[in-house]
Amino acid sequence: AAVLGLAVAVVGGLGFLGATLSLGLIGYSAMQGLGRNPEARNAILTNMVLVAAMTEAVGIYGLVSVILIVLVAK
Repeated sequence: AAVLGLAVAVVGGLGFLGATLSLGLIGYSAMQGLGRNPEARNAILTNMVLVAAMTEAVGIYGLVSVILIVLVAK
């Protein structure tokens, strides 16, 4: 049971931490780009949304992994 808890904590923590940090960096970089070149707003925001969606998938994979570990390892 202790190993299961550790596995859930590590998988969930790393998966969610990676997605959270990546989303923060994506937003930061997009705002930096908009500040430097406001005319490129549409291209920057489109790319930001696409990359944010892909990054969010990493967090969802982490969540699915945690749920599978909890349900399968019972």
